[in-house]
Amino acid sequence: MARLDRLRRLTVRDHQLLRWLAEHYVLSTDQVATALFPSLRAARLRLAQLHQMEAVSRFVDVTTGSGQYLYTLGPLGAVVHPTQFNDPNQAGARAPRTSIDRTERIIGSRRLAHLLGTNQLFIDLIGHARTHEHARLARWWSEQHTTAAFAAASYAAGSGTGVQPDGHGIWHAHGRTVGFFLEHDNGTEPLATVLRKLRGYQQLATYGPRYPVLLRVPGRRREHHLLDALAGVPTAMPVATGLHSEHPAGPAWTLTTDPGHRHRLHELPSDHGPDNPATNPHHFPDDPSGLRVGRSESGPD
Repeated sequence: MARLDRLRRLTVRDHQLLRWLAEHYVLSTDQVATALFPSLRAARLRLAQLHQMEAVSRFVDVTTGSGQYLYTLGPLGAVVHPTQFNDPNQAGARAPRTSIDRTERIIGSRRLAHLLGTNQLFIDLIGHARTHEHARLARWWSEQHTTAAFAAASYAAGSGTGVQPDGHGIWHAHGRTVGFFLEHDNGTEPLATVLRKLRGYQQLATYGPRYPVLLRVPGRRREHHLLDALAGVPTAMPVATGLHSEHPAGPAWTLTTDPGHRHRLHELPSDHGPDNPATNPHHFPDDPSGLRVGRSESGPD
């Protein structure tokens, strides 16, 4: 099949998937189904077609033991998104010669499980928004996108530092808009290392938004240790802890300043900061990284 014919066969939903794979590297079958399809079967059928068209590449997940396919950009997808992020281990790495080279970097990345875990929070929010008309994930930025955007804002503000979260989003629900930075923790780093990451946010608060920093951890014991370590410690940004197993839109977040209560994501304090086009969400009404595929736009099975 000629390339032009294959490009013409891509749907709006296909293009959304390819945008995500260009920025966020990898998604599992279950994640794609949750975000874009009415059923797992429908997702598998379309993903098989996209693989046959070389829009996506796939490989078996050996990181979690699920045995499901993981998807990255294929040769056709790389034509649609030639400026995609290329290496999850090194932002400034030389661009791969082919989409196969890019996929091999992702498969071999020591951060593969971390990428999947980070992406899961955003996928869960997108899935929630598909069945709740009052909710919307307006922005989903990867680590590299967020780091670059806020580094530019830092430079414009005359600051020499920036932040490097695992992801950044803007969530609308129940009439509130909450920005957030995600630090996805798999429990492999010392607590001191996790806490040192908060220093960059301290600097950002002097010129940019004050979004909650979400420390998402694998278990209650890890969460309790973090809360104990942060008890009484003033932070310029709100800091909230949560568990991998809890749905991020629900009452999953414990503010370090209010450890006795769990809050929904839209209930967390959030200040969008000065009217700076580099940091203010209202300057991104058509942000292509946000979810555009709603319940009525999910496309055919």
